[in-house]
Amino acid sequence: MSIPLEDNFTDIIGKAQRGLQISDSQLADKSGASTEAIRRLHEGEFHRPTIEQIAPILQLNSESLTALAEQQWQPDEVQLEGLAQFNTPYHDMMVNAYLVWDPATKDAVAFDTGGDCSALLERSEAAGLTIRLILLTHSHPDHVADLDRLIRETAAPVYLSKRESVPQAEPITAGEVFDVGGLTIEPILTCGHSPGGLTYFIRGLDQPVAIVGDSLFAGSMGGGNVSYEDALRNNLEKIMTLPNDTILCPGHGPITTVLEEKRHNPFFAGAASFSTGLK
Repeated sequence: MSIPLEDNFTDIIGKAQRGLQISDSQLADKSGASTEAIRRLHEGEFHRPTIEQIAPILQLNSESLTALAEQQWQPDEVQLEGLAQFNTPYHDMMVNAYLVWDPATKDAVAFDTGGDCSALLERSEAAGLTIRLILLTHSHPDHVADLDRLIRETAAPVYLSKRESVPQAEPITAGEVFDVGGLTIEPILTCGHSPGGLTYFIRGLDQPVAIVGDSLFAGSMGGGNVSYEDALRNNLEKIMTLPNDTILCPGHGPITTVLEEKRHNPFFAGAASFSTGLK
């Protein structure tokens, strides 16, 4: 069964408003929409004319936001040999972890732990994999909840951005490269949601893969808890400029691709730096 999108249109509007520090009254003044109409949007009542009024002020693509509000888009399911997603509960949310491996050598890397790494460990054992590394996208509790167990079961070293800390994790910086089997893994700094959020860009499978953590979601992005400006810029300059066929593996919600996000993510669809030639 496919994993639902992490954010609905009200979540996206809220993230943009908070990030840009625009109140409802300011949004009404700038857009010409009434505060009552904006309030109804926040309550989940879709109204296309109001969306079209406020989207430019919030630097969102109104067509993509409308499509999400009308539930017209979900990324196509992605299947790739050497990649597995694990969607597990953590308190009142669902969170993702990933296994990536070289199908020839069976050398594997675990990315985050999710709320429970049981399924990840079971898949690894069933496929005859050896987990050589544990790479963390960031240190938020939902992403490292089962780290002690994953370390105990695999004896693999753990790495995390030097800007954040987790017990037993060794610090790394963007640009360092890991070679695991025939895979090459490059950490890219995509901070903004967290102080040292990393995206791991992986070459060596039939398609490139990027484990993006909470930097970007299918059709949305993580909240700019540390810096909304940095979160937007890093997503735009460092994730959305990866090859179009790059498979994006977010910390919440379904897997997507760079091309899908260029076309359908309200935060990035139509961005001048890469919109030319897309249909």
